[in-house]
Amino acid sequence: MQEVFVLKLAKQLRSEHKKMGAEKLLLLLSDTLEEHRIKCGRDKFYNLLGVHGLLVKHRKRGPKTTNSNHFYRKFPNLIRDLKLSNAGKLWVSDITYIRTEMGFVYLSLITDAYSKKIVGWCLWPDLTSEGALNALKMAISIEGIKQGLIHHSDRGIQYCCNDYANYLKGSEIDISMTEKGDPYENAIAERINGILKHEYDLADTFTDYHTALEAVKTAINKYNNQRPHRSVDMMFPSQAHQMTGSLKKHWKKRQFTKKQNSGIPEKGVMENQE
Repeated sequence: MQEVFVLKLAKQLRSEHKKMGAEKLLLLLSDTLEEHRIKCGRDKFYNLLGVHGLLVKHRKRGPKTTNSNHFYRKFPNLIRDLKLSNAGKLWVSDITYIRTEMGFVYLSLITDAYSKKIVGWCLWPDLTSEGALNALKMAISIEGIKQGLIHHSDRGIQYCCNDYANYLKGSEIDISMTEKGDPYENAIAERINGILKHEYDLADTFTDYHTALEAVKTAINKYNNQRPHRSVDMMFPSQAHQMTGSLKKHWKKRQFTKKQNSGIPEKGVMENQE
């Protein structure tokens, strides 16, 4: 009977967080299980979800959203050795696609690197810089600008173009970019994209722009306010945004070895930042 109860609770949570990983589901259920004096470890919970087909599967990647083959200035990476102790010091930006029956639309996101909270976003019908600039303006209007704030992104044309770079400069925000097209240098932003798609249904195909827009609003609200995050001591990003000091990380660094003559740049570690 306990397994039936646990499964019922898990299904109820999944109705709100359809693609959330089992570890986070179990964390959100922990208080309720404790109240009912039910012990359910991680392995048992994983097996229970697996037997009932509730473990998540991921989809393949879609169209490329970064075009770094342009004549605009590409700024250096300023954040390699940066240590963060509070929100408002580093924003990371990226663009991802959303499918609709009418074609692709594009979601620009700005995330606070300390708290992992999404502080600005815009869903736009094309890949011009307007969508990215609207997301930046939202972040500034909501968060303000702290002294020494850095904006970090890939070297895509939307971020390098004069309109975007000049807006950052006029707002006295320092500009930082990945170098040599290395996606690991913008890993936080890339990971947030994946979470929204694979856990909050943004990988679905929507009827039109307006349907997609409502789904984006819902997904970002749930991500910011209801989803525990491994990189911020399993707090919600909105909670971590109010904190200061070092936040405990609940992920392990995975080691990779360079293959000789492979042409693949060497990477010492890859960080799982869910």
